[in-house]
Amino acid sequence: MSISDALLPEFDQEMAGTRKVLSRCPDDKFAFTPHPKSWKMVSLATHIVNMIGWTVDTIDRDSFDVAPPGAPPYKEEPAASNADLLKRFDKQVAAARAAIANASDEHLMAQWSLLQGGETMFGMPRIVCIRTYIMNHTIHHRAQLCVYLRLNDIPVPALYGPSADENN
Repeated sequence: MSISDALLPEFDQEMAGTRKVLSRCPDDKFAFTPHPKSWKMVSLATHIVNMIGWTVDTIDRDSFDVAPPGAPPYKEEPAASNADLLKRFDKQVAAARAAIANASDEHLMAQWSLLQGGETMFGMPRIVCIRTYIMNHTIHHRAQLCVYLRLNDIPVPALYGPSADENN
């Protein structure tokens, strides 16, 4: 079995759960933040969506520079609405899934690097980056977003089993 074939069922499951959480972020709560040091709901949700898009960059490029010399640094534009958020998410998931499905084991095991200002921050095999800095990172922020939902009395969806709001 290829790495892609092993990864895609988990990717599909996690993206389905992530979409459920994102779908519950109402436009009128986009400015909510649980603490002054925390992101606004829209910023956190947008970050989750954008992370999925990093999959394509990780597979298609050998590196990514978050602050390339002589160019503007990486910046995330917040979604305008929940509909916009979900549209972006669906587009990113489709592109990421296709990139994973088409990547060979050799390509996924090749080195990938994150740069800042032209300097290497870290390097690792692409598959490690996808699992750690994309999928696990997405799951981490998705859990944070579930706390935002709970604090706003918005039902938290069941992800790995029933939630207190969805006891099925």
